[in-house]
Amino acid sequence: MKKTIGHLKKDDKVKIITGKDRGKIGKVIKVVKKSNRVLVENINIIKRHSKPSGKSRQGGIIEKEAPIHFSNVMLMCNKCMKPVRIKMKDLEDGKKVRVCRKCGELIEA
Repeated sequence: MKKTIGHLKKDDKVKIITGKDRGKIGKVIKVVKKSNRVLVENINIIKRHSKPSGKSRQGGIIEKEAPIHFSNVMLMCNKCMKPVRIKMKDLEDGKKVRVCRKCGELIEA
């Protein structure tokens, strides 16, 4: 079972709607359910200064992604290529799936 928050899952394509990276598109790397945040590839890059230690021989400035709140991203539809809201639909076999509100296409992840 994949971790989800509301309408987002790992490997979803999302668009950032607020903040310094507004308008950028990326892929969800990780979902942090406890704090309602998602880690998006190449979005919200922060710099961490690290000293040389046993783990990392070389010190320096490390750039990495920081989590962003899930309300600041919108899911991208693969068919209409726009950020969309979704609705949940029950299939005949009992599975719940996400459906694009604009074009009615199933959203697979």
